[in-house]
Amino acid sequence: MTHGNENRFQDFFEEGKYLALKNYLYNYLLRKRAIEKTLARESYGLILEVGSGISPVMTQTGQIVYSELSFLACQTLKHTMGRGHFVCADATRLPFRTGAFSHTLSSEVLEHVEDDSAAIAELARVMKTGGRLIVTFPHRKFYYTNDDHFVEHFRRYELDEMEARLRKAGLEPLVTQKILGPLDKLSMMFTIFCVETLQRGRPKVGPGAPPSWIVRRLVAPVFLWANRLFACLAWLDARLMPRALATVLLIVAEKK
Repeated sequence: MTHGNENRFQDFFEEGKYLALKNYLYNYLLRKRAIEKTLARESYGLILEVGSGISPVMTQTGQIVYSELSFLACQTLKHTMGRGHFVCADATRLPFRTGAFSHTLSSEVLEHVEDDSAAIAELARVMKTGGRLIVTFPHRKFYYTNDDHFVEHFRRYELDEMEARLRKAGLEPLVTQKILGPLDKLSMMFTIFCVETLQRGRPKVGPGAPPSWIVRRLVAPVFLWANRLFACLAWLDARLMPRALATVLLIVAEKK
């Protein structure tokens, strides 16, 4: 994730269990699938993904630059990915020339950026005219609760608010898609409540040890399949619920 203040996710990037299990989370799997399906319908050249962390949402091409504020996350991603390019950079000051990319991706990033308007302007600047931004973001301000606070979201967005920000940067919204619904919100609220309860009173320690054999060989496969099953329920929930109750939306916007 990317923002101008202390990076909350740096703590997670130093935790072995987080690194071992993060990419199995159902909500990440659903966002990744939605973005890759959207790009499969596009004709693209060089792609930029901003705020990839250790969990990029586009892994089907080598014509991509992964940009992330955390140097540790860049190192980890470079070690685990077989292709692509890796740049440590701030989303509000991207070190790329104007019009360098056919597409830019931002998935669950802008809510972590204090000056999100500057980040959107940069995402637009580095795209070619006619290029497209694919963005996912947490939807509806009334959903802001303990899980948002835990990962230090500056905000959640109303749809018209996000569309206005995109248009201000010269991007015209073309498609809006539901990614997650209320079931996701209830799940994450409960999960973070459990995590905070377990952490309460425990002293803060340094970087965690690498994941143990038990985590890698036993816990991770069970965690993966449990999340795949729950992803089916979360997908169905998002399909059945009206857009007004969606907790995460995807927008495709074109640079004019």
